[in-house]
Amino acid sequence: MNKPDTRIAIVTGAGRGAGQAIARSLAALGCHVILIARDTSRLDLVRQEIVDAGGQAEAYACDLRDANAVAALGEHVARVHGRCDVLVNNAGVGMEGKPLHQTSPEEWEQLMSTNLRGPYLMIRALAPLMIAAQSGHIINISSLAGRNPLPNGAAYAASKWGLNGLTYSVAEELRQYKVRVSVIAPGSINTDFSDHAGKGAASGKDPQKKLQPDDVAAVVASLVSQAPQSFISEVLIRPTQKP
Repeated sequence: MNKPDTRIAIVTGAGRGAGQAIARSLAALGCHVILIARDTSRLDLVRQEIVDAGGQAEAYACDLRDANAVAALGEHVARVHGRCDVLVNNAGVGMEGKPLHQTSPEEWEQLMSTNLRGPYLMIRALAPLMIAAQSGHIINISSLAGRNPLPNGAAYAASKWGLNGLTYSVAEELRQYKVRVSVIAPGSINTDFSDHAGKGAASGKDPQKKLQPDDVAAVVASLVSQAPQSFISEVLIRPTQKP
């Protein structure tokens, strides 16, 4: 059983990469972390990793493209924990690089459903708990591709430009309730997720020069540790050396 003052943090895409690192970081801050992904086997490994390190975590399988499943997640959090202090919308997908006119409607829908609709559904399900508590922090993981042209990755870029606009707007909606909303836009991260999408895994980038998952996790930890009278609305993360 969690202590009454234990912060509840939810991380989507927590089974690997940046999501796994973010979950570890929040657990190290004393949060009870709810790990969200579709791959339950990966979630169980991350949960065990956190527990072995002395942290608190639980795995919850959820398809973020399914509105009913996300609503059920929100109900579970409200019923079991009664609060949501941190929500990190990290889950995202890319696609093989190709011009927009060669992108199928199915590929477009897959990108938008995960990268943009998923965060909307999560906020819809969990923001009411934050509003009721007059406290909370939502962090959306976007991309530098959401700020710059990305030839052969227009669909991916559109999803991240959309996520940025969603973040800025929701931040204004929720400020009156003392709920903070931030966006983190990293460059290429050294994970099994292809470079930004649009460039593909065979881009020839040096993985050691890329951002590492822990770089993103450190920024998340910094944001949620801020004093309550202020918040950082946007963080851009670039590698020191271009990969």
